[in-house]
Formats: sequence, structure tokens, C-alpha cells
Amino acid sequence: MITRFAPSPTGPLHLGHAYSAMLAHDMAMAAGGTFLLRIEDIDQTRARPQWEAQILDDLHWLGLTWPTPVMRQSDRGPAYDAALDALWQRGLLYPCTCNRRDILTAASAPQEGAPMGPDGVIYPGTCSGKPRSGPRPTDSALRLDTSLALQGNDAHGLPDDVPTTIGDVVLARRDMGTSYHLSVVVDDAAQGVTHVLRGEDLSDATPIHILLQRLLGLVTPTYRHHRLIRDEAGKRLAKRDDARAIAIYRADGASPQDIRAMVGLA
Repeated sequence: MITRFAPSPTGPLHLGHAYSAMLAHDMAMAAGGTFLLRIEDIDQTRARPQWEAQILDDLHWLGLTWPTPVMRQSDRGPAYDAALDALWQRGLLYPCTCNRRDILTAASAPQEGAPMGPDGVIYPGTCSGKPRSGPRPTDSALRLDTSLALQGNDAHGLPDDVPTTIGDVVLARRDMGTSYHLSVVVDDAAQGVTHVLRGEDLSDATPIHILLQRLLGLVTPTYRHHRLIRDEAGKRLAKRDDARAIAIYRADGASPQDIRAMVGLA
């Protein structure tokens, strides 16, 4: 068994992150397996060395251990390029120049509002008719033609409504060269991850990840989606919730066991 925790160094480690990391670590240790840490730093405009250092320190303080060196997405560009090239050559990607306002305007129905998916407003397919031949473009975002990708054996066992509930997700951003959906699939396969434990807020993205694994000939791990840690008002914790940061609890004298008790793992 190989599990992983893959934080983005764009903010502090909070209770929700700690819960996910400890679950994955405990599961691997109980099975005599391996727990991996991966740094998801593809967004270099927001990633900060000080946040990464704090995350690593907090995880060590919680008692988690992992093999080194740690995989970093910022070092994985060639692997992402190879996956994108394979999909582009099959005609499964198309360039997209829409910004968020364009998408919202095209997708919104005044009486109903815009349909939402794992990436926010579901893309209405505005650019789907753009050319898909020649060299893979790098000056615009690239989206997966989900309906086309679902044709054939790759669709077996996946929900029929994926094109309408998820849409044509971005697999490469112009400023990053990749996206979360593509990089997480490629990286999990490269590290031999067998079990992915992540929050239930990512369950909607799982069908697209399974589809990408099939399109790229990669093994699909076992997915388990855990409950989210929420505040007293029932709101999901996010990176902006600095008051819930592990570093704050540490400074206030909390122990690792106290953190486990707070998230129901004691």
C-alpha cells in the first residue's frame, strides 16, 4: 500500500490538511506500507518557500514521516508535456482563450444561474470547435473534449452525465503548462500510489481522473473520500482560515495528540 499527501505551499497547514495527512499516514503504517509526501507547487505565482518549510515542520511535529527526496511538481514539466502530447495527438484536446467572465456569461441562464462542477462554472464548450491539428499550442489553455474522450472502452463504468456535470476541464494552463487534474494523475502513477485519501469536496473530480488514467494507460488507484473538517458554523476550512493553522495551535501549547483529538483521530 502506498498513500500520499500532496499539499500546495500557498498557505499554512490547517486542521483539515492535518486530518487528511494523518489519515493517509495511519492507513499506510497500519498496512505496513509507505506514506509519501508530494509538493504541489505548479502555481509558482502563489507558492512560497516559507509556507513549504512551515508545512514540513508541522507534519514532522505531528509525527509523520516519509521517504526523501520529496517529489515536486515544479520539476515534472517533461512528464506533463508527454501526457499532453499524447492526448493532443489523439485530437482529445482543444485550445481555449476564454477568461472567467467569458465563461460565466456564456454559461449562465438568467433564470437558473450557471451550472457548477469541480472547477467552478462548467465550461459551455465555446472554443470546442477550434483547430486540433499541428503542434500542440502552448500560448493558450487546453481543455479535454470530455464527450469525445468518453467514446469507446474508456467510458466503461463512468457516469453517463460526466460531460454535463464536469464538462471540458482544463488540462493545461497557459501560465503553468499543466493543471491539477493532469498533474495529479501523472504524479500518482509515477509514484505508484495505490490508495488516494482526500476530502469529499474532490469526489466530483474522481471520474475525470479515472478517465484520464484510462486515456493515458495508467493504473487507477483506490479512491476514498473522507469527511471535511468544518468550523463551528459548518463552513469547510480553507487556507485563509489562519486561526485554524496548526502553527497557531502549536504556539498556544497544543500537543500532536490534542490535534488528533480535535479531528476525531484520538
